[in-house]
Amino acid sequence: MRTTIPLFAMTVLMGTVLAACVEKPIAPAPAPAPPVARPAVVPRPVPPRGNDWRDWPVTVGDWTYRQDQGGSTALFGARGSNALLTLRCDNASAMLYLSRQGIARTPLTVRTSTVVRSLPVQPTSPGPAGAPAYVATRLAARDPLLDAMVFSRGRFIVEQGGAATLVIPAWAEIARVTEDCRR
Repeated sequence: MRTTIPLFAMTVLMGTVLAACVEKPIAPAPAPAPPVARPAVVPRPVPPRGNDWRDWPVTVGDWTYRQDQGGSTALFGARGSNALLTLRCDNASAMLYLSRQGIARTPLTVRTSTVVRSLPVQPTSPGPAGAPAYVATRLAARDPLLDAMVFSRGRFIVEQGGAATLVIPAWAEIARVTEDCRR
């Protein structure tokens, strides 16, 4: 006996086989969301400085200490930037040089918890091309201002007409350089 597959069954079977060979349609990617409007960043206002400098925020930066054949140096400033303030001991003369970045020839006023002193400055010799200019003042190794800077209550300030006031932390690097010069 011969078995015959009805025509209808054959059509269904062929349709199923052919349907398996056809790719399923890919749904189109959803349209990108419209950009969200973000509020503009408004910088916070800098709070006004109070009358007491001991409450002012410290200038951004850290002290670092270096020693070389001629003496030692403490440098204050932000990492990866030129120093804003340096204290250098010249062993040969037993003198310390306090210098700050800038070109103003107005005196530096150093204010500590116990001492306020105005110091005349001179421009330093130029550094490598592109390096910032500095002005400096000279202090004897036993100058009491150095001890006042070391023992000032957490900070001291360096003011100079025509330049920003530096609020400097009173860290151990100042004492190290001072003691290096007193030996």
